[in-house]
Amino acid sequence: MPGPTPPPSGRWTGWTLFWKPRYGYGRPPVSDDRSYLEHARSYLIQEADSIREMADRLGESFDRAVNILNATEGKVIVTGMGKAGAVGRKIAATLSSTGTPSVFLHPAEAVHGDIGVLGSQDAVLALSNSGETEEILRILPAFARVGAPLIALTGAVGSTLAQRSDVVLNTSAVEACPHNLAPTSTTTCMLALGDALALCVMEARGFTPEDYAVLHPAGSLGRRLLLRVADVMRTGEAVAVVSQDTKVLNAMFAITRANAGAACVVDDEGRLCGLITDGDIRRR
Repeated sequence: MPGPTPPPSGRWTGWTLFWKPRYGYGRPPVSDDRSYLEHARSYLIQEADSIREMADRLGESFDRAVNILNATEGKVIVTGMGKAGAVGRKIAATLSSTGTPSVFLHPAEAVHGDIGVLGSQDAVLALSNSGETEEILRILPAFARVGAPLIALTGAVGSTLAQRSDVVLNTSAVEACPHNLAPTSTTTCMLALGDALALCVMEARGFTPEDYAVLHPAGSLGRRLLLRVADVMRTGEAVAVVSQDTKVLNAMFAITRANAGAACVVDDEGRLCGLITDGDIRRR
């Protein structure tokens, strides 16, 4: 394959070291009329097949992992590097939102003080496809020192990480990437298995929709289950108040000033005797 075409100056100095042809090194321009649907379907099917294969080989080690996480009195520390780390962040978030306190620990930052987040009542979930990620292996002694149980999600069950873990969950898969380079099927398996762990622990802890709502007060479920009249009602000057003798036009002004849809009608002693809405007035 021919090398890159030199820049107009013919020299490879300064910024030209980062210069490359318009369409990349030896890569033809993308045709607008080419369809990638079959490729996309193939990749999706391959990743789905990887999850099915992983599900078929699940064994008692998964139950052990669930029991460890369920028995954890502290929090679950999730760690991983690179793409596995990105998956780990999501797993930590899913655990936390389903009743299992969890935090993500970046392995490179851990050796610069962040390992202090680890407590003696915690459990660790480590993600590494190769099981030989240097940054993770470097912090394994810290986990051992506090006696935190270690669960490994790895595609290499004979790796150093696997050998030094209490439980090993096999996430091996053939990458969907046509060059077998970009983490695709392996990270999908890690993510799916992390979801399965979180949901099984949620079941073991008796986590209910009401519990979920408490942890998601801003979500639609939280509003539906937890929001009370007292949380949204108007009080004081925010309420439009008129008397029975108030003219309709003035009642409309009072409703508008309060930016409300109705006004409370009170008697001479200030007791509520009715309600008038702007709809009542407009329909007249």
